[in-house]
Amino acid sequence: MSLEKPEWLVIRPASTEKYSKIKQRVKELGIHTVCVEAHCPNITECWSSGTATFMVLGDACTRGCRFCAVAKASKGIAVDNEEPKKLAKAVEEWGLDYVVITSVCRDDLPDQGASHFADCIREIKKGGGKTLVEVLIPDFTGNKEYLDAIIKAGPDVIGHNIETVERLSPSIRDRRASYWQSIKVLKSVKEIDPSRYTKSAIMLGMGETEEEVLSAMRDLRAANVDFLAIGQYLRPASTGFYAEVKEYIEPKKFEYFKDAGAKMGFKYVAAGPFVRSSYKAGEHFIKAIISHK
Repeated sequence: MSLEKPEWLVIRPASTEKYSKIKQRVKELGIHTVCVEAHCPNITECWSSGTATFMVLGDACTRGCRFCAVAKASKGIAVDNEEPKKLAKAVEEWGLDYVVITSVCRDDLPDQGASHFADCIREIKKGGGKTLVEVLIPDFTGNKEYLDAIIKAGPDVIGHNIETVERLSPSIRDRRASYWQSIKVLKSVKEIDPSRYTKSAIMLGMGETEEEVLSAMRDLRAANVDFLAIGQYLRPASTGFYAEVKEYIEPKKFEYFKDAGAKMGFKYVAAGPFVRSSYKAGEHFIKAIISHK
């Protein structure tokens, strides 16, 4: 039996002229955004303020995680070699000074798409280095060579999400992913380049306990993760494949985790029902930290 959403968990977005223009331009350039593919609840707000999260390497993921609305396929589409330039063009047209890039998992590619991802970062950075680039990367099966390729491309923030607590990870995420592999990826980034900012995110409402969330946060700090996003899990569709929402977390509980994260030493924690790993709420603060580095 599905839970009824509380009133405070309902967004009633209103379209704006800027949102409509960006939506049209995304279609014209043939690029993908996780805002659309993942059915993000903040799309109107973010696009209206000129923020978007680009998704590279196609719109079909080779992983089958039970929380994600992105399309699944055993093999993705052919890599678009012009995609890095298309992204750079979109960034220039929109006048963005903070960009988030993510990608689907591409286990079907020789380097799992790492070199193409890196090309996208470099192309955007060609604009004189004024645009800050945050990336949300797959786990690349923990391959340090692939991680190094991303780091050398020069992103300002490297994010990788643990998604849920350790106990629930095997039932929520694709079998090729794992809680500790994700922790290792974040730790490896810091080992390769200690100066690089790292970020992760976790969804609540999947049946986790308070102590399990705090334990996950401590594991992230042990890996020297700088930034953390905590949001409510919302089921993409009412089919048996997707994990059910076990609980809708009260806003005051998000505040509790935010305060706990600050005490643990995270540089910034964004926590709330509609917070997502690429949500713009944290970008202004993160941007300020990076700019004063």
